Amino acid sequence: MKAIIPLAGKGTRLRPHTFATPKPLLRVGGRPVMSYILDDLQELGIEEMVFVVGYLRDVVREYIEDEYPDITGHYVVQEVQDGTAGALRLAAPYVDEEVLILFVDTLFDADLSLVRSLPEEWSGVIWAKEVEDYQHFGVILTDETGAMTRIVEKPSEPVSRLANIGLYFIRDHKLLFEGIEHTLNSGPGPSGEYYLTDAFQYMVDQGARIRTAPVAGWYDCGKLETLLDTNRHLLETTRGGVDPDAVVENTTLVQPVRIEEGVVVRDSSIGPNVTLERGVLVEGSTLANVIVGDGASIESSSLRDSMVGSRARISGFSGTLSVAADSEVAG
Repeated sequence: MKAIIPLAGKGTRLRPHTFATPKPLLRVGGRPVMSYILDDLQELGIEEMVFVVGYLRDVVREYIEDEYPDITGHYVVQEVQDGTAGALRLAAPYVDEEVLILFVDTLFDADLSLVRSLPEEWSGVIWAKEVEDYQHFGVILTDETGAMTRIVEKPSEPVSRLANIGLYFIRDHKLLFEGIEHTLNSGPGPSGEYYLTDAFQYMVDQGARIRTAPVAGWYDCGKLETLLDTNRHLLETTRGGVDPDAVVENTTLVQPVRIEEGVVVRDSSIGPNVTLERGVLVEGSTLANVIVGDGASIESSSLRDSMVGSRARISGFSGTLSVAADSEVAG
């Protein structure tokens, strides 16, 4: 089994952080978003992956090759952002077997191991999460067996509450790429892009059975407010704690927090939902719902709902900030 991971987007909703850092490498819970997904794939035994790159492609490739040397990576460049179907088509030369497709805008709690025991009558799996705000998602319609019949983008009526989360397994890879070619030859969607979900619809129309499967959790990393929510989830479950080499003096900690090695905090209130990465200095400040990158310093400030880049220097500021690495803000 192989995996395809599209990574070409610019991450405009997370600017200014994505001016220098590709969205998949933004950090949440003290780690790059993409690392959680790559770990899951390696745990499943997948070592060959196709990365569809574009924006800041060299940074992405260098990270993967340095941190995951056991991965056999193929890198294809999506020069034109023409949609998810266009991105997947570029991976076709490297796919000759079953394939997992994962988009790294989100983290998920899903049982990927079910693909190892999937009965032969199924051509694939599409994971879904039941949501209340169905109007904001592509939702999946199913028959009585749980097989996908249709995907409807952002419906005005509650035809389904099963949201498509961007996680797929396709056994019939030949029919998948046949569907992608059909989609690309049929004209773009309303946004001017070609959608992978239209290729899935083609597969279903040709008689393929794609099973829906639930996820226990789905955590968006595509914009600041949801990235902070995902940080909270990670701190509450697996990534919280105070490193024994951190210095915390005369400070109130409101859990959950993550305070890494070399951090110094004095005369402050930290939390809830605060990550202080390695080497951060905080003095005389209050932080709540904040991610602070390594080597940053915050003095005499009160921050909430904020993201502070590595090595940034913040002093005398009160409010909400979203500042990239090496910034300086003085209030």
